[in-house]
Amino acid sequence: MFLLKFDWNPVSGIDIIGNFKIHFYSVMWIIAFLLGWQIMKRIFIREKVKLEYLDPLFLYTVLATLIGARLGHVLFYQAELIKEDFFSIFLPFSFKNGIEFTGFQGLASHGAAIGIITGMYLYRRKYKYKTLMWILDRIVIPVASGAIFIRIGNFINSEIIGKITDSPLGVRFIQDEYSKYEIVKLTGINKVQEAYMAVTNNPQFSNLLEAVPYRHPAQLYESFCYIIVFLILVWVYLKTNKGQQEGFLFGLFLVFLWTVRFFVEFVKEAQVDERATWALNTGQWLSIPFILLGFYFMFVYKPKHKVA
Repeated sequence: MFLLKFDWNPVSGIDIIGNFKIHFYSVMWIIAFLLGWQIMKRIFIREKVKLEYLDPLFLYTVLATLIGARLGHVLFYQAELIKEDFFSIFLPFSFKNGIEFTGFQGLASHGAAIGIITGMYLYRRKYKYKTLMWILDRIVIPVASGAIFIRIGNFINSEIIGKITDSPLGVRFIQDEYSKYEIVKLTGINKVQEAYMAVTNNPQFSNLLEAVPYRHPAQLYESFCYIIVFLILVWVYLKTNKGQQEGFLFGLFLVFLWTVRFFVEFVKEAQVDERATWALNTGQWLSIPFILLGFYFMFVYKPKHKVA
């Protein structure tokens, strides 16, 4: 039985000039943000909130997400960048082996969550038309939709891959197994994309293909689950009175999204060279506080004031 069982060796971007490339991963982020803007616009119209507040909210969300995700990745998974390639923390370039445009790579969802909460707090301090919890309850709906596309982007990039499997869902990630420097050396083909294509299309390099193990497409598992999370949030918001209970949607989002993340981690390769503690990895330990916080907002939290 073969459900997936295929070789994943895509073109990951479009070359523009020199080392500059439009990465499809970055395009997924753009789609996520633009779709999120449209969703929030509909929420604003539905709840008769002035649209003049929407664009500042969008700007705060974009900056908070990217800054939080990047700093979260560095602090939680790649702290060595602080010494080895400091400017790559803040810029979409790597300076370690010359200047290379890399796009927005190395972004942690836990950092993004912290960044968004912080960003919404700062936004609320300036724009006081609704409570902070009102904003958080609504912003999680487009955030959940955005998470779908981010994980698709990770799949396109052959990153955050799953563990080796012999299940019928396995995928061979060619570009994760061989770095662009290795593939050029092993094939003798100087153009990186042509070298990768040769692995899957040229029988001369079939040994390189056979050495690549099948792995769980963990990114697709997660993306599919986030579709369900998004649909549940929309249904609760539109069809139940819980959508108007301050803090409930925010808590529901935290519980569902980080529970998904917690369990998918069991079939993911560790993002850093780490030793699991009590059979849990860094991503799982970081997810537990968010889940507990979610239950708090769903069942314990009581607003100190009336919803605006």
